[in-house]
Order: sequence, then structure tokens, then C-alpha cells
Amino acid sequence: MTQAVQAYSYAGPSTLTDGRLGLSTSGGTALSGSRTHPRFFSGLLSNPAPAAAGLLAVADVALARYHQPRPGWTRDPVVTCDGGRLRFESFSACGGVYARLDVLELDGDVLDRGTTNVDVNGPLREALARVGGRDPLHLGVGPDELTVTTLDGAVVEKKVPLPPRWLRGFAEVQVIASGFDLRAELAGPQAVRFLRSLPRGARADVWAVPAGRDLRLSGGPARGGVCLSGAGRVATLMPLLRFAKALRVYGPPANIGGGSSTASAWELELPGMRYTLAVSPEPWRGFSGEGAVLSDLATDEAAGDADVVGMLLNFEPTVELGLLADRSGLSAERVRAALTQLGTAGRVGYDLHEAAHFHRELPYDKEQVAQLNPRLTAARALAGSGAVRLLGETAEVTTDGGVRRVRIAEGECTCPWWYDHRGSRGPCKHVLAARIAARVAVEAAL
Repeated sequence: MTQAVQAYSYAGPSTLTDGRLGLSTSGGTALSGSRTHPRFFSGLLSNPAPAAAGLLAVADVALARYHQPRPGWTRDPVVTCDGGRLRFESFSACGGVYARLDVLELDGDVLDRGTTNVDVNGPLREALARVGGRDPLHLGVGPDELTVTTLDGAVVEKKVPLPPRWLRGFAEVQVIASGFDLRAELAGPQAVRFLRSLPRGARADVWAVPAGRDLRLSGGPARGGVCLSGAGRVATLMPLLRFAKALRVYGPPANIGGGSSTASAWELELPGMRYTLAVSPEPWRGFSGEGAVLSDLATDEAAGDADVVGMLLNFEPTVELGLLADRSGLSAERVRAALTQLGTAGRVGYDLHEAAHFHRELPYDKEQVAQLNPRLTAARALAGSGAVRLLGETAEVTTDGGVRRVRIAEGECTCPWWYDHRGSRGPCKHVLAARIAARVAVEAAL
């Protein structure tokens, strides 16, 4: 597959001068239409120090490659304005860490709603690191009368290669997170003490186990525990601890994963904002290979439903599944599958604190997105070639490697992939092919 390249074009560099933070924007999508340099917000941040530290933390993740680190990654964070908040998002180059800062208290003018990239350059990073005190900070997202005076008129252009696994990660993480439970909530002092007790090694594996109103560390699985594989990958939480009001820890239901490593999410409550980190099950294992989206994408109607649901999204603070079902005339199950389809194009994310999806628009090419799930592509080819033989509740799938026997409902298969992962990384191509063939057979019989 040809690697995608994201081209940024900024009217000038982002700056922080005399209490005025001007974030320069690249091309984006807004309610008012496609814009070269969208302008979303102009106003005050009443909590400047945690906002500056949080934005810097998101930018740090965008620059990081936690597995096999190497220089050269210059991805800029994404920002979405929904009218009531600003969401800054980024993904690590290795695809295993997702970060988001939700700025919840806006005092100023919301000029439009939509999504764009923002320039976070070296001098701005240095300036953000020096922000302190209690004086309000003026923020402009997009060129306005305040930030234009600090721009030198020189266009800033960046071309950044986007690995396919990075693109897929944005889709996978929102599906995985939507299945998480809140497993622990710690007050500020306990949160600080626990996070500072974590091992610093990027590859250290620990389990966070609830102990009353606190968490304790365990070297292995324990009842109610949440896995943190690669403890060093939550390092961007540490500079925020001086502002921490609470820590919430999310993980999959207790009966999922057993003793194996699982993904988790760590949410710091800050004054007027929240900072969330989601980490993959292993440092070497990005979210892109988890396969959580495949079952929804394999349905015949998902693409068409996504077009319908997509037209109903208007950058609302939360996407209400029931309301979308009413407006679209689709069942809740089909709306959920449509949201997964939209997620593969970067059009929805998931907010754990609010247990709801949110709308954003990332500039991904639709045709390339269709190529980002080779397992599903292979399954459709198998089903279309007649390789699937349905036998009631089971099926036989003939491949170059031999005949694979599938239990359709259970999602079990005799292939090496299933034996290695036992469904923990989504269905294999043979299970997907059997389910596709079974649906075709049911529709043909109607």
C-alpha cells in the first residue's frame, strides 16, 4: 500500500507572546464548509498553566515513538471545536498511545465548529513550558486580529508521512474504548502518589489493583486489576500531576483478557479540563492490529448506513446513539456499526468520561481508508470466490493453507491466527468470510 502523506500549510507559525496564544491552523472541515485556515475560537483560558501543560503533553505524544524509538516524526495535533469545548488529540508514531486534552471551560467567542490540525513548533513548545501563574491566557484557534500581528507572513508548510497503522489506530481505539468500564477513581493526592510509584521503564508491565480508595501495584493479574503494559508510556501524565484533581482508570470488563495484557485508559481531571491517555496491550503492539472494528465493517449495510449517519453529524458535544437511530430510522445496532465505519475514516472518537462518541473530521482519503483492513479484504475475497462451505452453524473455508473449520456464532477457527489470539485481536479472515457467506445465504433465501 502506498503510504499516505499529510500536507500541512499554515499561514504562519503558532506563537505565544504577552499572554496571547495563537494556534495556527491548517486545512480543515467546519460547519461552514471546507476551510484553508479555519478559525474556531477567540477568548480566554481561565486555567492557563494546566492548559499549556496539557497541550504540551498532547504534542509530546504526537512526537513520540515508544516502540523502537527513532527521530523524524513531526505530526501535529488535531483540534476539534464543538461549540462548548476544544478537544486536542494525537497518536504516537508507533500507534500504541492515544492522547486527548478536553478543554471544557471556554470564555470567549466560538466562531465555527469543526476539525483542523494546529502547528506546535519548537519555540512554541519552549514558551508553553514556561507558562505559570494564574493570569488568564488569551487563546486564538485560527488566524484572527490578535494572532496575525505576531505572524511574519511566511507560509509554514510540512509534509508528514502517515503510517497505515497510525491511521487504523484512530479507528480501533474508539471501538476498544467504548467497551471499557470505569475500574477505579482516585482523589488528587492518591492519584499523584500512585502515578509516581510507577516504574519508569518503557517496557515495564504492571497491574493496577483497586485497594479501597487507592490503587496498588501488582506484578501480575489480580481480581479487578487493570493492565498497564509499558508503564513508561504514560510519562506525559507526570508533568500534569501538580494540577491533578482526580485520576480515573478504565479497562475492559473483568472477564475479558484473563491473565493476558489488555489495553487501558488513564484520565486525569484537571482544573477545567481532562487529559486522557489510552495505551495498547503491549509496547510493540499498536492499536491498528486489534481488529475490534472488523465485525461491524463486515456487515453489508455498514457503508450505506455510514453515509446516512454521517450526514446527521454536526460537531455536537456528544453523539447520542438513540437520537441518531430516531433520526436515521436505523436500529441502534446498525447505528453502532455505522459509527465504527465512520471511525475508520477518522470521523468519530469516543469520550470515556461521558460514555459517548463525538464528531470530528480527519483528512483521510476515503479510497485509502478502504484498504486499511487487509483481513476484511481477504475475507471478502474468500466469500466471493466460493471458498466458504456452510454447514449449518459451522463452515469450512478452503484456503491455500488447507481447509479451516469455523464455528460461526462463537467466532472460533482452526487456523493458526485463532490459536495464537483466541479472538483477543478480532475475528480471523476465515470467521469473517463465513459470516459474510452466511448473511448472503440468508438474504438469498428471503
